[in-house]
Amino acid sequence: MKRILTSLCALFVCLNIIAQGWPAGYGGVMLQGFYWDSFDDSQWTVLEKKANDFSGYFDLVWVPQSGKAAATKSMGYDPLYYFNQNSSFGTEAELRSMITTFKNKQIGTIADVVINHHGTNNGWFGFPAETYKGVTYQNLSTDVCADDDGGAAATEARRTGAQLSQNNDDGEGWGGMRDLDHKSSNVQKIVKAYENFLLNDLGYAGFRYDMVKGFAASHVGNYNTAANVTYSVGEYWDGNANTVKGWIDGTGKRSAAFDFAFRYAVRDAINQNNWSVLNESRTTGLNVDNGAYKQYAVTFVENHDVQDRGTTSGYTPDPIRKDTLAANAYLLAMPGTPCVFYTHYLAYPKEIKAMIDARKLAGVTNTSSYQNYRSSAGYYANVVTGTNGKLLVVVGTNANQLVVPTSRYTKLLSGYHYAYYLTNDAETPWVDKASGAYEGDNLKVKLTAVSANTGAKLVYTTNGATPTASSVQVASGTEITLPEGETTLKVALLAGGVVGKVITRSYKVTAPVPFTPETIRVYVNTDQVGWNSYVNYHSWGGTHIATAWPGDKVTSKTTLKGKTWFYKDYTLTKADDYVNFVFSIGTASNASDNQSLDIERVKKTSYFVISSTKENGKYVVNNVTNEVTGIEGVEVDAKQGSGDKYYYTLSGQRLKGKPSQRGVYIHAGKKIVVK
Repeated sequence: MKRILTSLCALFVCLNIIAQGWPAGYGGVMLQGFYWDSFDDSQWTVLEKKANDFSGYFDLVWVPQSGKAAATKSMGYDPLYYFNQNSSFGTEAELRSMITTFKNKQIGTIADVVINHHGTNNGWFGFPAETYKGVTYQNLSTDVCADDDGGAAATEARRTGAQLSQNNDDGEGWGGMRDLDHKSSNVQKIVKAYENFLLNDLGYAGFRYDMVKGFAASHVGNYNTAANVTYSVGEYWDGNANTVKGWIDGTGKRSAAFDFAFRYAVRDAINQNNWSVLNESRTTGLNVDNGAYKQYAVTFVENHDVQDRGTTSGYTPDPIRKDTLAANAYLLAMPGTPCVFYTHYLAYPKEIKAMIDARKLAGVTNTSSYQNYRSSAGYYANVVTGTNGKLLVVVGTNANQLVVPTSRYTKLLSGYHYAYYLTNDAETPWVDKASGAYEGDNLKVKLTAVSANTGAKLVYTTNGATPTASSVQVASGTEITLPEGETTLKVALLAGGVVGKVITRSYKVTAPVPFTPETIRVYVNTDQVGWNSYVNYHSWGGTHIATAWPGDKVTSKTTLKGKTWFYKDYTLTKADDYVNFVFSIGTASNASDNQSLDIERVKKTSYFVISSTKENGKYVVNNVTNEVTGIEGVEVDAKQGSGDKYYYTLSGQRLKGKPSQRGVYIHAGKKIVVK
C-alpha cells in the first residue's frame, strides 16, 4: 500500500507540474506581433522574414487569430471557422511555414484563441459545419447562452422556433456575436478539438485567450488540461490585481494572465510625470509583495486595445503617448514574462533588443525577486535579482541624474529617461549593441567588463572563434569598429589572467544607402485652444539639438482646407532621423501651464490638431494627416494584376483612387505631374 501511495503521489506531482499554466523560473520574452489593423506588417510572410531578427530575443510571438473570420478583412475577433485557417493575414500554408520557421529559430508561436463568442453565416443561429480528420464539428443553437445579447437571442429563438441552451452565460455577455455556453458538452468537444489542432497539427506553442471575462475561469483550466499546453495567458481586463489573481485561481493555476495593474501603473507614472507611483503597493500588479503570482504575470505596457487608433469613431483609446522607451525599460527589467508591443518594437528595435540582452545577461526570470532602490517624482529605481547578477533599472525624467556607486554597479545602457546597471559581482563582459543589421560605413561597438576585479580586461574575436588569453585584449570601455559585412563577435572577460564568461553578438553591417537631406513641414492647428498669434515649438531627437524651453516661437501661418495652420520646417539628415515635439504658448516661466503632451518620432510632413481635452494637465494632440493630405496626390503604377491605381500623398500615405486635386508636385526631389 505504501508503494502504491508513493506512486500515486509521484503521479500527482507530475500531473500538477504539467498542469501549470506558465513555467516557473521562465526567462523568456514575448512579442505581440501585431497592432490594430496591422494587415501589412503582420502578414505571415512578413513575420516569417523577421525570424532571424527575433531569434535570440523573443522566445514567444503572439500572432493574430488565424482562423477565417466573418468579415472579409478582420483582426480575427469575429471568428467564423476554427479549422479553416485562411485569414486576413495569409493562407494556412503561409501560417504553417511561419510557425515552422519560428520553431527552427527556437521561437514559439502563441495562438489568439477567441472562444467566448462565435459567428454565424445563416441567420442568428446558423453556425458553419466543419470536418476535421473525418469528424464534423458544428456549434448549435442549443450551444448559445440562454441570456445571450440581453435577451435578444431568446426573442429571435422564439420567433424562429429555435432552442437555446438552458444555461445563462457564466461570464460577461458580448452583443457582437453569439455567446457560447461552455457548460455545453458540444462546445467543449469543439474547443478541445480546435486546441488540439492548433498545438499538434499547426504547431503553435501556446494560447492567448481573448475576453476570458466572458466565461468561467474553470473552463480555461479544463481546456488547458486537455491540451496539455505549456504557455497559456488570459486577457482578464481588470486593473485590480486581486481580481486577476482570483481568475488565475479559478483556472486551477493552469493559466497566466495579462498584468493590467502593472500596465496602468506605468501609464499613470508617465502621464502624471510622477515616477514614485511605481512604488505604490496597489499598483504593482501580480508582482505585489514579490508573491507567487509573479509566475503567472504576463506584463505589458501597451497593446492593440489601448493603442491610439487615431480618430476611430466610437472608440476611446488609452495609449501611452510618451516615454515608451522608459516604459519598455521598466517592463523588460521586472519579474513576470514581459510582452513587448509591436509598434514599440518597430519604432525602437535596437534599443529594445539591447534591453533584452541586459535582462538575459542578468538572468532575470518571471519569478525573480526585487526591491526598491530609490523612489521620487523624478525617477524610480528597482534592483531585480537574476540568476547571474542584480540588475538595477532606473526610469524617469531624471533617471540619468541618479548617482550610482561604481564600486557596486557598472552601467550597461542609458537612453531617454532610462538606465540599466549590473552589479560588479556578475563577472561578465557586456556589448552595448544588440545583434542585428546595421547601416553605415563602420559600426562602433563598446565593450565593457562587469567585474569586482578593477583590473579586469576583455579579449575578443571577430571570426566566431572562442576568445583565449592570447586573443586581442582591450580595456573596459573600449570602442571597436566593425567593418562592412557579417561579423560574429565573441567577447570574454579576462580577470587575473583567466578567461571567463563569453558572450556572442552577430552583426550584418551594410553600406549606407545614399540619403538626400529631406525637409519636412510640421503643421499645427490651434483653433480649439485659442492660440491665435503664435505657437512655441520645443523640439529634440534624432540629429536635432534640443531647443531651449519653451522652444522656437513660430508665427508662420497658412490656410489649408479652410483651416489655419502654424508651420515650421525641419531638415532630416539621415534615413532614420526624426524630431520630437512639445507645443505650448507662454514663456519659460509659464509655458508649462499651457503645453501639449509629447509628440514622438515625427519623420514626415505631418498635421497636428491641439485638442481642448487635457490629460494630467497637458493638451492632447491628434495627428490628422489623413484629413489634410487629400489635396496632395502622386500617381504611381497600377497594382500588379489589377487595374487599380494607387497614389502616394506628399506625407507618405498610400491611397487608392484618384487624388482630389491635379497639378504638379515635388516629391522626393522629383517633379511629378498628376493628370
